[in-house]
Amino acid sequence: MALVNFAPRQAEAAHTAPLLELDRVSLAYGPVQAVRDVSFALRAGEVVGLVGDNGAGKSSLVKLIAGVHRPSAGRMYWRGHLYAPRGPRDALAAGIATIHQHLALAPRLPVWHNLFLGAERVRRSWLFGLPVLDVARMRQEAKAALARLAITVPDVDRPVGELSGGQRQAVAIARALLWNARLVIMDEPTAALGVRETEEVRALIRGLKAEGVAVILVSHDMQDVVAVADRALVLKKGRLAAQCALAGLDADRLAHLVMTAQAA
Repeated sequence: MALVNFAPRQAEAAHTAPLLELDRVSLAYGPVQAVRDVSFALRAGEVVGLVGDNGAGKSSLVKLIAGVHRPSAGRMYWRGHLYAPRGPRDALAAGIATIHQHLALAPRLPVWHNLFLGAERVRRSWLFGLPVLDVARMRQEAKAALARLAITVPDVDRPVGELSGGQRQAVAIARALLWNARLVIMDEPTAALGVRETEEVRALIRGLKAEGVAVILVSHDMQDVVAVADRALVLKKGRLAAQCALAGLDADRLAHLVMTAQAA
């Protein structure tokens, strides 16, 4: 199954192109225009906050990038080539992972099994060569993936439901890294978390940035956005109403921008 349509956009070398680029992308649900002519570029290792009021189009834009929907108009580019995923599996295989607010983890299963859920490692058994789960390999790879992150998950045999909110986010991110994700989209990752757990999630995002992984952070919490993002994209009525660098900008000023920005 073709995952990315590698039709070159320009003659320029792919390594000079942005990691992700949207060019006048729109999405309509029948008569409802959810996303309108949105254009922006994202580079490797960049953290971008996607902000706006409820109904601004954030979720719809994320679904386009994640392969859930196809654009009604416009084009997307991934690593300098036309990007037209036919579903979330195509997006994930290309290197784009989405971590939803509910995390899609199985709370009763151990950490290692959550990392490989749906993609379990197998080996041939000594009995008639039948395939069996390679638990030892998955445990080892799970430990290695979690060791890359800033949060300690002490026991990969522990059920995910017993972990803290920050540790569960670490498990979800480690799973994305096992799929070699180069862009991680995080949807409200600190919702309903306490102060300590929120700081753990921020540390995870900084760790991804340090590894050169790009992050799109969808959040209503302006404190989170200014704490970790390089710039913010403000959506309003489906349009990109503003974008700004966040160096020296505090949460109140960003919130003011979100409230006052005008859709074109």
